[in-house]
Amino acid sequence: MNNRPFQRAKQTKVSDLIMQELESMILDGTFKAGQKLPPERELAERFEVSRPSLREALQKLAARGVVYSKHGGGTYVSEQIGSSFTDPLLELLSAHDEFLYDQLEFRDALEGLSAYYAALRATEADKAMLTKRYDALVEANLKEDASQESKLDTEFHMAIAECAHNVVLLHTLRGLCSTLEKSISANLTNLFDKPDARQHIMAHHKTLYEAIMAGKADEARAAVHTHLVFVEDNLLKIRHEESRIQRSLRRSENTMN
Repeated sequence: MNNRPFQRAKQTKVSDLIMQELESMILDGTFKAGQKLPPERELAERFEVSRPSLREALQKLAARGVVYSKHGGGTYVSEQIGSSFTDPLLELLSAHDEFLYDQLEFRDALEGLSAYYAALRATEADKAMLTKRYDALVEANLKEDASQESKLDTEFHMAIAECAHNVVLLHTLRGLCSTLEKSISANLTNLFDKPDARQHIMAHHKTLYEAIMAGKADEARAAVHTHLVFVEDNLLKIRHEESRIQRSLRRSENTMN
């Protein structure tokens, strides 16, 4: 039998605990990329620690590139958080219409899952935030402001991702947000030229919102699928119409020649 005394476990430093807490808050979306952190005094009071311990934690995060400081301007979450999703490949995908349907399929998978968990996990605070985003989208829809609708549409779907309380899912969707907004903007521009499309799309959002608020997970996921199938079907019809027009124009040019 080994009679050597047990070695005392290394005590975790206060600054490391603060660092872990701040990391969690960045991961769960409390603090977003590029956002300014609250003042040191406020953070120290929130964590009930000394300002030197807090400052040490921030220095450790800065050394790892998670946060950075502006001279006399406070501490900010790095803009590079989630930058692995801003690869030039995504810009290429968003610039080529032939990959639009691949994006819609990907959205169906991720956003359907996001809506499912949002319905199961949304807190009262989450629901208040989601309601605010939904109401803003409704207002823009009534004004028929397409550019504002595409922006608020993206924000509505990102709010759902926050309500899902899945950090990996949230940051995947957040990292793809710029590409997603371009996709939504392009889709709306095309679809709003069709009669009643705006009303159909808003009805889909209403069904999705109400399912999440009521905690109906399967209905929320189905609402996402219904919405994106509608978008895909109508975009295909538009493409086919454009193709017929182009063929007709080519025949006319050949006849004239």
